[in-house]
Amino acid sequence: MKNVKEQAQKIIDITHGNICNRCLGRNFYPQVSGNDNQERGAYIKDILGTTDEKPEKSESVHGKGESIPEKNESSLKKGETILERESCYVCGDIFLELEDILEKIIKTINDSGVEFETFLVGCRLPPEILEKEKEIQEEIGSNSDSLKKEINRELGKELELRLEKEVDFDNPNLVIMMDFANNKVNLQINPLFIEGRYRKLIRGIPQTRWPCRKCRGKGCEKCDFTGKMYPESVEELMAETVLKATGGTESKFHGAGREDIDVRMLGRGRPFVLEIKEPKIRELNLEELTSKINDHCQGKIEVLDLKMVSKDRRSGIKASSTETYKIYRALVELDQEVDEEKLNILSSLNIIKQRTPIRVSHRRADKIRTREVKEIQVKMLDSSHLEMVVNCEGGLYIKELISGDEDRTQPSVTSLLGITAKCVELDVLEVNI
Repeated sequence: MKNVKEQAQKIIDITHGNICNRCLGRNFYPQVSGNDNQERGAYIKDILGTTDEKPEKSESVHGKGESIPEKNESSLKKGETILERESCYVCGDIFLELEDILEKIIKTINDSGVEFETFLVGCRLPPEILEKEKEIQEEIGSNSDSLKKEINRELGKELELRLEKEVDFDNPNLVIMMDFANNKVNLQINPLFIEGRYRKLIRGIPQTRWPCRKCRGKGCEKCDFTGKMYPESVEELMAETVLKATGGTESKFHGAGREDIDVRMLGRGRPFVLEIKEPKIRELNLEELTSKINDHCQGKIEVLDLKMVSKDRRSGIKASSTETYKIYRALVELDQEVDEEKLNILSSLNIIKQRTPIRVSHRRADKIRTREVKEIQVKMLDSSHLEMVVNCEGGLYIKELISGDEDRTQPSVTSLLGITAKCVELDVLEVNI
């Protein structure tokens, strides 16, 4: 206790006795027991023989009225009593202003119209307050709880009660930032994430927005000033409806891999997560939303199995693209006629060594990837056309498995048959994750 009294007296000296119970008590956790820092500070002042009769409401923090005059400008001595003091040297009596701050926060939230179930409180303090806190901690060698944390804790507890919402430290819907330096409340609306599967029923639609190569999205004659290579994408078709339903500002698409623009995605569809930024509405009827998306897309794409997920699922979906097995159906054209019996050799397609295809080498690392073909079924359509159904590991380029890609893929349909083979149509039938 002697050490506590010595350190407390140093703080009283530094602050000329102008320190609130919270800012004093905060420096002595856990050495001094108490329900909170307010109680600790009052106890420490009691053992020092000082009292603190600060009025319940201070009007000096934001410049209202006149500040309470300092009783004695010299530092307090042991046993000396202060009946009135100026604003707290450290926090400026912020804690006496909490009621006004709470009302300001709640009004800002109500005016914004944002829906949320969970929240987190943060604050920004003027640099001079942080410097004073640091000065005291360095003087007494304290590593105490910060003023920021205490303010956040007190505001959080009270807002939980008044808003009937829950504090979430890991994944809050809403982050409330109280900027004391500018006397302003800022709201950060965190994204929502919707997982589902999409089926792309026609060819010629990219998965995501494709910026114009010439103007890089700015708009030019080549792209008819749209900034895009293609007028629509899977992402844009579904996001338009979701943004309207949520009041969000922007979308971001995360898919379990992607198919080429000329490839259909059939079967149960490809898994995806759609991220909606700054949504004002979170409570969604997903069955109704599914119908609205599919009606809007007019048979171009359709979505199914929509569900709300956490942000962690975003990375999980993207990472799964090469950890899955996928089933493709390809229409193959041969430059020569071939006997049906010769097609049996294609069953030997198993372990494939595939160098990065020429068509994507400008945007993918040049390396050799090893992928497995689990099963292959071949059906002769006519003397120069085949239908192939390939069950294979994710990340295998099917067009190049057929053509050989100038021998960058080994083995291939071309190399095994000894004639040139080309994929003229490709569909994804299944993405298993």
